[in-house]
Amino acid sequence: MTMVTRQLSTPGAGEVELVVDEQGDGAPFLLLHGGAGPASMQPFATLLAERQDARVLVPIHPGFGLTRRPAGLDDVPGLAQLYAAYLAELSLEAVTVIGNSVGGWIAAELGLLAPARLRRVVLVDAVGLDVAEHPVADVSGLAVPAIMALSFHDPAPFLRDPASLSETERTALANNQTALAAYAPQMTDRTLAARLAELGVPALVVWGESDGIVGVDYGRAYAEAIPGARFIALPDTGHVPQLETPEQLLAVVVG
Repeated sequence: MTMVTRQLSTPGAGEVELVVDEQGDGAPFLLLHGGAGPASMQPFATLLAERQDARVLVPIHPGFGLTRRPAGLDDVPGLAQLYAAYLAELSLEAVTVIGNSVGGWIAAELGLLAPARLRRVVLVDAVGLDVAEHPVADVSGLAVPAIMALSFHDPAPFLRDPASLSETERTALANNQTALAAYAPQMTDRTLAARLAELGVPALVVWGESDGIVGVDYGRAYAEAIPGARFIALPDTGHVPQLETPEQLLAVVVG
């Protein structure tokens, strides 16, 4: 694992400092984390780099963890612009983008913005789509155990005593919540479904059958909105398959 800091320029936000965990060599994979923060994606990145000839890139969305977010970077399309600039900076092509939750939404926007650089997009329990019959769960005001129950098929292995968290961990978690609220104050975009009809990049939509944040029928609606998309449901899995059932996710990503 190598943490690299890059200076990038985007139309809306100007100069942006992007911190990226870069590991492995081979075919490029860009992994985009959700509201749970970069720690929710890093173990899967290591697994992918160890099992495949892969160059695995895991950026921290600016503002998450201990990073800084410039004032002009404040929505999901802005993040997609940032990652398009990042792929251009590295002159990468045939990139597989894997995004979880909000990261899946960013991946979809990136597929629309920079299709020439992508091999495919993998949307893992993504949000962003407005599905009237299957709304995204509102977790505001819920205690952590309740959120965990919605997020995991079996939350027990992932529960931590809040008293055991270090001051740095507490700060990072608070920053994650603040950044998520800035980028996605609403978890859906009513324009996304119509725009996804133009997505020309091959898409795989992967969903945990036990996801209580965005249920499996929401996932099927996501796949139906994208021409030619494949849909795969993962048993005994919630909202974050890369943490709960990484072997299952790896099998469908590289299969």
